Amino acid sequence: MPRQLLLTFLFFISHFQSAANAQQAPVTLTGTKPLMMEGDIPSQLVDVADRFLLGELEKAAKARPTFWKRNLTSPLAYNQSIATNRARLAFILGVRDTRIPATGLHMEESTSQSALVGKGNNYHIYAISWPAFADVRGEGLMLVPSNRQPIANIIALPHADNTPEELCGLTLGIPAQLQYARRLAESGCRVVVPLIINRQEKRAGINNREWLYRSAFEMGRTLTGLEIGKILAVVDCFEKIDKAPIGVFGWGDGGMLALYAAALDTRITATGVSGHFENRNVIWQQPLDRNVFGLLEQFGDAELATMIAPRKLIVEFAKSPEATKRGGNGGPYDIITPKQETVETEYQRALSLINGLTAEPTLSLQIPVDGDLRHGRDPTLRQFLGDLSSKIVLGPSTQSPEHLRDNFDPAPRHVRQMHEIERHTQALLRESHWARQESFWNKIDTKSVTNYEASAVSFRNYFYDEIIGRFPNTVLPPAAQTRRVDENPKWTRYEVVLDVFDGVFAYGLLTIPKNIGKTEQRPVVVCQHGLEGTPQDVIGEPSKQYYKAFATELAERGFITFAPQNLYKFKDRFRTLQRKANPLKKTLFSIITPQHQQIVDWLQTLPNVDPKRIGFYGLSYGGKTAMRVPALVTDYALSICSADFNEWVDKNASTRNPRSYINTGEYEIFEYDLGHTFNYAEMAALICPRPFMVERGHTDGVADDWTVAWEYSRVRFLYAHRLKIPDKTEIEWFDGPHTINGKATYDFLHRHLLWPKPSEPKK
Repeated sequence: MPRQLLLTFLFFISHFQSAANAQQAPVTLTGTKPLMMEGDIPSQLVDVADRFLLGELEKAAKARPTFWKRNLTSPLAYNQSIATNRARLAFILGVRDTRIPATGLHMEESTSQSALVGKGNNYHIYAISWPAFADVRGEGLMLVPSNRQPIANIIALPHADNTPEELCGLTLGIPAQLQYARRLAESGCRVVVPLIINRQEKRAGINNREWLYRSAFEMGRTLTGLEIGKILAVVDCFEKIDKAPIGVFGWGDGGMLALYAAALDTRITATGVSGHFENRNVIWQQPLDRNVFGLLEQFGDAELATMIAPRKLIVEFAKSPEATKRGGNGGPYDIITPKQETVETEYQRALSLINGLTAEPTLSLQIPVDGDLRHGRDPTLRQFLGDLSSKIVLGPSTQSPEHLRDNFDPAPRHVRQMHEIERHTQALLRESHWARQESFWNKIDTKSVTNYEASAVSFRNYFYDEIIGRFPNTVLPPAAQTRRVDENPKWTRYEVVLDVFDGVFAYGLLTIPKNIGKTEQRPVVVCQHGLEGTPQDVIGEPSKQYYKAFATELAERGFITFAPQNLYKFKDRFRTLQRKANPLKKTLFSIITPQHQQIVDWLQTLPNVDPKRIGFYGLSYGGKTAMRVPALVTDYALSICSADFNEWVDKNASTRNPRSYINTGEYEIFEYDLGHTFNYAEMAALICPRPFMVERGHTDGVADDWTVAWEYSRVRFLYAHRLKIPDKTEIEWFDGPHTINGKATYDFLHRHLLWPKPSEPKK
């Protein structure tokens, strides 16, 4: 009897298990391949994005010829043929501020201190300043021959962490044989040595140059470009003084500034670049203040060298001012000396681009035969001076000059220069709203919704091409791979991987309600995680309470949901993706946007998805995504920005706003020239007339309520007043922190995606 009961029990267990298995959803979605990937898929996604961007950097030089139409028939024709390239370089460097007409170089003196601060062998040294642009001045030293008329005017540019006094020998810091400003003055030249902002840490691990760069970049400027403005203002002053030839010579950051300045200004006769000439693909590894959005699209160091031709350029292969930075809130970097063959290859590439322009070479490369990699070597300076004028001879090196100031402290001057640049970028910030409205958005047509949609197309294209960055790469067929990862009586969940670009894929979690009719089509909500998040966070990860499992909650309300993995995870690993993308005129969203387009395109093919009812809902960095991706992926029927919407430009560029990113670790967050093009209201305008909503907690530290209200009021004005569609936008204020609230936003989704609330009858 016990044996018979046991057999009966096993029969029923087997029977019910078979019935349960028969009711399970398929392991793989119909029409897809089994997903075989194992391990940490988000980590693999960041890895493949990294390889993709490194590959694009390698391809950059091959694509540059399409931007150049060099006419090598004569120097005049050549300069005319590269005028558009010169204008583009000025734009991306942010050399955009009108310089003040030159009134000369001003002697800096007071009742307690003469402008004469040093005396050398047959030259005097003066403390000077000069107006540059707006209320920004340059400051530095001027070395002037004391016994004859200067035979050339030279700007000697130090590396960022060297002072003008060190480069002249007034103070310790640079060995005597490397003081090229002094050597040039000893040769009978007038020499101006500007102060260059240094990389000493300002606060929270962010150095001075990066700190100024951050707000400048958001305002369509770079610190490099602002300093070039000061350098070119010296060139203006030199022209007022006499007709002597003008040269620039620099090492390290000074070499970088010399290369850019001479590429932009044809008044510079001769240029010396030391310790800064190589394959510029490594710019992403270097200090953040050197970042230039879109540089490598048209310009490597070879192309910059060709912009100096037919004027003279000497490249000195020398040891770079090597430095490494890790930790703190600032961007990590390395400055290392490139290999000699790298410098030679880039130099030869420059020669090949202007072959035949002149009978005599205009570019030269100085490589030591004895292995001496010091910068400012005698053969280099001798050739540089000869390039300026055949009458100039390199004079013998003499003793260091006498310093006439007691207890000299360079810090107050540096503070002044920092403050002037900060004040300038903050003035640009305060004017940016009006600049966007009066100079950029003044062509939008709001006479009707139809007119508006048509006129918004060009703005959308500009946003994609010039701000976000659009890869021309062909998007692959999705080749969807899926596997069931979870199931309960209410829904089934699948992992999904889709091909996007060669080697780049999209990944996410698809949750499908169980009660969908065979021919029924449901709306979809794409639920986006925030910074350092994963799709698993939005489905119910216990430690991520602020997401409130909203992807699962919405699935249980009857929506199909998809939770994608975005790239902003693994700290420096993803932040350096932005560094690699920026020189290509690209951003993280240059990859994220086509990933989302592929996701939407694939979702639209699923039999139970209504292709016209796919909405987007993102929290935090997912809210940042909600402002950018639906603006470009127009198949998204609506967008909800949660815990992110605010006066975004101010948050990025303000040095006063306590919520600003200026002093935080998000060194990748800044977007070039956003201040003059697209704040969050303008991004919402690209989503319009599709429904748009903001979810805002009063205690959310992302921003203060009044800045959110200010920016959203401009969105409301567009929808409600100008286009007369007030029902398509709203904001929910709730008494809470940085979290999904899931009340008014859920109602918004039900209403605009035409799906009944749980308490309502199904239509």
